[in-house]
Amino acid sequence: MRAVVRHEYGDTSVLRVEEVDDPAPEPGRVVVEVAAAGVNMAEWHMMSGEPTMMRLATGLRRPKRPELGQDVAGIVASVGPGVESFAVGDRVFGSARASWATLASASADLLQLVPPGMSLAQAAAVPMSGYTALQALRTLGTLAGKTVAITGAGGGVGSYIVQLAAKRGAHVTAVCSASKAGFVRGLGARDVIDYASTDPTAGGQRFDAVLDFAGGLPLAAWRRATIPGGTLVLGGSERGGRVLGPLDRSLRAPFTRGIKIITLMAAARGEDIAELAAALSSGELRSTHSQTYTFDHAAEAVDALRGSVHAGKIVLTP
Repeated sequence: MRAVVRHEYGDTSVLRVEEVDDPAPEPGRVVVEVAAAGVNMAEWHMMSGEPTMMRLATGLRRPKRPELGQDVAGIVASVGPGVESFAVGDRVFGSARASWATLASASADLLQLVPPGMSLAQAAAVPMSGYTALQALRTLGTLAGKTVAITGAGGGVGSYIVQLAAKRGAHVTAVCSASKAGFVRGLGARDVIDYASTDPTAGGQRFDAVLDFAGGLPLAAWRRATIPGGTLVLGGSERGGRVLGPLDRSLRAPFTRGIKIITLMAAARGEDIAELAAALSSGELRSTHSQTYTFDHAAEAVDALRGSVHAGKIVLTP
């Protein structure tokens, strides 16, 4: 099968499309014929090997595994022993192993049927960003009546947080570029702050909670913009240096007083994929898929993600 791989760490120039072995239908797992695969910052980290601390797990000098990709949507090609929840031909989406390939292996527990009327590209844009949004909002408890600021609101995770928070009764302030203001308002944001022209922490407004998925401002600034006893959720950030990356802010968090600081470490869970499928079916959530690239243009897709070129989510197709 064809797959997007890298054999060394680096920028997008290390990406290659190569022929690799097909995955076998292992016990409890499903082999999916990939129609589309999501593009996330997780893939950039795996490609670049940054922050370098992660190489303790992924390989110090070079990657232990060449394949990339976690979000998947496609057609069930085969099922392993013990799998009764899916059959060959089912349209599924969820979290998989090495999904930037024409075939991907996924745990049956991390897949759901694609809701009727949804394209496979739309479904592939949901899993990782969607379950990250769910897990971030879960830390806040009841949202009704709360004022919530979301940085990176026009991106993948942010676009799902905006929708879910607004549908659950929060007053959402989206922090994003001016070019994405209309996009986030359409998702449910009541207020929009253009971070390029306005410091979102300097206007005197204070929020019950801040979900920071951009990392552009120091913790002390967000403390000033959060009510006493409020919550600051630290999500993905591409700042903090090549060694620690987003862990830098997490290490500083205990020294920031007056607010509750939560470092989010999102992980794929079957119950969250199921909740996403239900939210998509009910209309509480809609896919924010906005752009598609082919495997041969995976480097361009990653560069576009890093540059925040597109609102919403990018996917790859074979």
